[in-house]
Amino acid sequence: MGFIPFTFVDVIDILLVSSLLYGAYRAMKGTSAPYIMMGIFVIYLVWILVKTFNLVLFSTILGQIISVGVIAILIIFQPEIRHFLQVIGRQRERFEWLSRIFNFRNRKEEDDIDLNPIVVACQEMGEEKVGALILIKQSNDLGVIEESGIAIDAKVSTSLIENVFFKNAPLHDGAMIISGDRIVAAKCVLPQTRQEVPKAYGMRHRAVLGMSEVSDAIIIVVSEETGQISLAHDSQIKRNVDPKTLAQAIRKLMRKNSQREEK
Repeated sequence: MGFIPFTFVDVIDILLVSSLLYGAYRAMKGTSAPYIMMGIFVIYLVWILVKTFNLVLFSTILGQIISVGVIAILIIFQPEIRHFLQVIGRQRERFEWLSRIFNFRNRKEEDDIDLNPIVVACQEMGEEKVGALILIKQSNDLGVIEESGIAIDAKVSTSLIENVFFKNAPLHDGAMIISGDRIVAAKCVLPQTRQEVPKAYGMRHRAVLGMSEVSDAIIIVVSEETGQISLAHDSQIKRNVDPKTLAQAIRKLMRKNSQREEK
């Protein structure tokens, strides 16, 4: 009896499967998905045992359930699968050749965007402790997020931003999306992060982190409790940003995005 053949190709195969399982675990972490997977696994084991003991009726019922299992899994795990694919697509610097083929790039230069109305609005809302959540669109498409809110299509201005986030305004609850010099949508719903976050973070900051995990948008948060301004990008959040240096910090992140695309 010899050893089981084990080649370099088998090593690659194991590494790929391990990476896929780890990615699936990361996507399901913090949700009820692992418990559902355990239930599916138990049903499969029961089906194997039933077939072994030749229990025809029970085996037929379980077989029918399992036969539609793939479709059921796609439906049940739709949010997790979507999050997993978004995370993969987010790593664009690793697949730059795809970006060139499909021309994903945003042709607008960051210097063409006037940040002053945004900065002034954030500073004034911070002083009045008015909560705000603003996404500055970069190269990633935010169509799904825009559709979750109310379309606006208006030129960016300090007064309009403040009016949208006024506490009694109908559009204040949710995120505003800015593309270039236009406000394209408001009251948008953002995905929640799956990371472990400090208890001091509220739902607004959790949504900001969740959005920064799946897009390259630059996200500004104004806390309605403290009036502090936070800046999120690339799965990281910087709290208590000085309004005087906010524009500079945003420009820095824009240049970072541009440098990624030029590589």
